[in-house]
Amino acid sequence: MSGLDERGSDLRKELDATLQARKELGEEYDAALVESFLEKVDRRIDDAVERRVRRQLAEQRTQRARDARGPRTSDSFGERFGFGIVSLVLAVPLSAIGGHVADLPGLIVTWAGIVGVNVAHAARTTPGLFAGRRQRTGRDDAWQED
Repeated sequence: MSGLDERGSDLRKELDATLQARKELGEEYDAALVESFLEKVDRRIDDAVERRVRRQLAEQRTQRARDARGPRTSDSFGERFGFGIVSLVLAVPLSAIGGHVADLPGLIVTWAGIVGVNVAHAARTTPGLFAGRRQRTGRDDAWQED
């Protein structure tokens, strides 16, 4: 039997017991019996609401924790610009070394590595960058899929 059926069954038993007590005690105890039954129903409702609220709070905390571990999207322009400058500054000596050691193939491998590092950085700072064609929506942080 599921939890919902079991709680409904318990409530039905409580109602049957209240009605049986009414038969035994008489009509003068109607108000007290009804009040007692309603208090039990209220407690069950409160417990159910509390369980749901606790579950929703736990789900929200879990979602926030997952979002906090996700990729960063708030990198500043300065960080991206700085990464590009450092990349180009390091490209000069790396190109010289790659070209000197292995001529054109060395230069190609060096620049493939530099491009790869920059693509990886762009993918990290802009989630969904390579997901498909997108269009700016006018807001700085909003993209719209076509």
